[in-house]
Amino acid sequence: MKTLLPTSTAGSLPKPSWLARPGKLWSPWLLQDEELTEGKQDALRLALADQQQAGIDIVSDGEQTRQHFVTTFIEHLDGVDFEKRETVRIRNRYDASVPTVIGAVSRPRPVFVEDAKFLRQQTTQPIKWALPGPMTMIDTLYDAHYKSREKLAGEFARILNEEARELEAAGVDIIQFDEPAFNVFFDDVNDWGVATLERAIEGLKCETAVHICYGYGIKANTDWKNTLGSEWRQYEESFPKLQKSSIDLISLECHNSHVPMELIELIRGKKVMVGAIDVASNTIETPEDVAETLRKALRFVDADKLYPCTNCGMAPLSRRVATGKLQALSAGAEIVRKELSAS
Repeated sequence: MKTLLPTSTAGSLPKPSWLARPGKLWSPWLLQDEELTEGKQDALRLALADQQQAGIDIVSDGEQTRQHFVTTFIEHLDGVDFEKRETVRIRNRYDASVPTVIGAVSRPRPVFVEDAKFLRQQTTQPIKWALPGPMTMIDTLYDAHYKSREKLAGEFARILNEEARELEAAGVDIIQFDEPAFNVFFDDVNDWGVATLERAIEGLKCETAVHICYGYGIKANTDWKNTLGSEWRQYEESFPKLQKSSIDLISLECHNSHVPMELIELIRGKKVMVGAIDVASNTIETPEDVAETLRKALRFVDADKLYPCTNCGMAPLSRRVATGKLQALSAGAEIVRKELSAS
């Protein structure tokens, strides 16, 4: 029987302290060579066990094999020089030193496929795998070759499609593209961003998702949120186009945000991963907190299309807090399931 309100996470979970320093979004590995490979697999198994014990329905690797949700993928591509760096403005929020695109980009070999196969071997549950979206990839680089955001994004979409097809063949049930840049570059999203994302999912038979949020709970993001006023209506810019797209699921931020819930009406008919867990706070939600967010969302999305989720990844949080939030997500979803079955 199909699970009603299937739960999942948006992406990352904290790494164990023996693999990387905790509490950081981007932390160097503490192991090397064969020990690192083994350590990543151990961490993946641990992240899976945490999700299973919490009752999460659609599980992931918790991004345990990645240092960063965008950069780790790019590191495996040709045409990008990580030694030649330039300072750019990331999503109009903060400056960062980034690698440079020096030539035609290509993927000489699969990036996450072996990791996905390993996860598939560990569980019979549905699994979701996250990849960076094309627009978010170009926003973390300095382009000295194509000199065109749209052209570079198109090349990345081709590469992502290659990877996604192999992830599907490895047994991944949902492939998610992370596009926080969709909440910033509205003209680009509508001019070519959604069309480029469609190229990344071309030919896939598994379900596809796009995750659009207001970012991890790091200072640069929380400072930006404080400038957005009492209503965050950024989704209003991208949802109409996404509603007409081939993407199956749309993942968004809801709990403890200023996003008007009625904006979900703009993607009526799509499956919606409703962020019911605040990743920018160490406060662990109660199951009732989660249930209340889901009840509000159910006014604008049919129950069979609502997927309770986290607002974003939880890599910077402690494992204790992240595990508590997973348990709350699962328990809150169960409250609403029972309410729906009784009505």
